[in-house]
Amino acid sequence: MLKIGIFGAGHLGKFHIANWKKVASAEIVGFYDPSDDAAEAVTATYHLKRFDDLDALMDACDAVDIIAPTTRHFELCEKAIRKSKHVFVEKPLADTMEQAHQLVKLAKEANVKVQVGHVERFNPAYLALKGYDLNPMFIEVHRLAQFNPRGTEVSVILDLMIHDIDIILSIVKSDVKNISASGVAVMTDTPDIANVRIEFNNGAVANLTSSRISMKKMRKMRLFQKDAYIGIDFLEKKTEIIKLKEDKDIDAFTFDIDTQSGKKVIAIANPQIPEANAILLELEAFTQSVLQNKATAVSEVDGLMAMEVAHLILQKIQSANFLAK
Repeated sequence: MLKIGIFGAGHLGKFHIANWKKVASAEIVGFYDPSDDAAEAVTATYHLKRFDDLDALMDACDAVDIIAPTTRHFELCEKAIRKSKHVFVEKPLADTMEQAHQLVKLAKEANVKVQVGHVERFNPAYLALKGYDLNPMFIEVHRLAQFNPRGTEVSVILDLMIHDIDIILSIVKSDVKNISASGVAVMTDTPDIANVRIEFNNGAVANLTSSRISMKKMRKMRLFQKDAYIGIDFLEKKTEIIKLKEDKDIDAFTFDIDTQSGKKVIAIANPQIPEANAILLELEAFTQSVLQNKATAVSEVDGLMAMEVAHLILQKIQSANFLAK
């Protein structure tokens, strides 16, 4: 049984607590949150012990779940790692690149498990592609959200776009060659809407648009590769694969098209998307990584790589905005 300490009992923290209670091989020791209002709500609803001392809670558990504001990630992660505790931390891994590099170094030295909460890796629409050969050369992403003051201590790049950056890096598996970006701060002091083009050394290109000031919600990724198009709707939990038909595509809808090289048979498949709770899946995956001593699904190195690209994007936006003045 893995003993878990919760650090942060705000909006997302409550979702984590509710899901930890469903993980059969984990037990919540207690939680820490400086807000009396948040703490009272959690105590009343989930009947958990509130710790007033950070060290006392860390000493009482095997692993920590950090759902505090990004500005506190480094402090809490560093303390936990130095106490040899395994760490689940919400994205982004840290507030600065220096902090992120330091955490990666500390985790390696302490030989502890670290998983970063890039929850879209566990979205059932994305999981439906497991086992499918993904080798996209062009990717288009739209992640749009309505404005919510919560989470605006960081830019839309680190708040929303980093989800897609992480997935793209895990799929493309190539170094970034060039980045061009444009972003505008509308409601906050950091970019609230941004458009980014990432070029990779293998020739792949990704266009990403993220906004937290839109009238409607959208979380779609489109992958284009040789002989195939894959559409992923993270919000509606739908996946579509359109490609040249192969003999094994027995469950696909097909139709013929005429091309200059002759008739082609196109297959359209909509993989069955099972009902799944992405937060529960990521917490279960973390638990099993610790108990079975295996690599985490989204490691601290993965978190660092996503942060590196996100910060390069922010630098490009800052440079462009400076030159425009």
